[in-house]
Amino acid sequence: MHTPASMVTGIVFAPLGLVLVFTAAITPQWREGQARLGALGPGTPLRPGVKGQGKGLRSGSAGALLLLRSDGLWESCLQVENSELKQCWPVAGPYRRDPRVRLAQGFILTSLFLCGTGIMLACIGVRCWTDTPLRGLAATGGLLVVIAGLLSLTALSVYTHNLPRLGMADPSKAIKNTRFPHLSLHPAGSLYFGWLGSCLQVLGGSALLFSFKRPRYPKCPSCPKLRACPACRSCPEISSNRPDNDVYEVSC
Repeated sequence: MHTPASMVTGIVFAPLGLVLVFTAAITPQWREGQARLGALGPGTPLRPGVKGQGKGLRSGSAGALLLLRSDGLWESCLQVENSELKQCWPVAGPYRRDPRVRLAQGFILTSLFLCGTGIMLACIGVRCWTDTPLRGLAATGGLLVVIAGLLSLTALSVYTHNLPRLGMADPSKAIKNTRFPHLSLHPAGSLYFGWLGSCLQVLGGSALLFSFKRPRYPKCPSCPKLRACPACRSCPEISSNRPDNDVYEVSC
């Protein structure tokens, strides 16, 4: 059997998209920012407030410390630049309760489930080991993959559009408080993985949707109303005139 190019494209792009979206979901780099603390005296120790990596940092000379903050959907991290001190914790507080973050979490989880289900259906429907694929089943899997990609794109769009305001009930009040350093936030690497994976999901699912298109079979001379599949021998006129080695080609 000659597997249609649309099926091959879909069955390759869809798993790649699933892996990239899953990678984006579990990594805490959806947004990141940095803040510079005030100057510290020589030999001032900095100890972590929660359990993390590293035992502490001792500044050898007076200077400002640069803190690197990154947030994901389920984890946040804080690290001091040029040091081994890094702390990660599950998202909590206003950020976790933000409805836009919870919307992104729900859409990403639903997208992963639908994409995995669609890929399994597509693999069963392609059936490269047989003469005739289950085109309807493969196309149904492609539809689920497309929906999964659209959900991922929606979650990424909502998060990116509201990125500086996530977890902040009133950003203006936070800026006026001069006791805390200003934290500038911008998109991070996990968002780009998510965008790429979502686009691959939509492309792969759209390619699988072409499986709905049926191949053009010749008509049986004995029964003009019926179409004879070249892979079967139901029509004696066709089966008697064709060679033993058949090639089943599908034009998509």
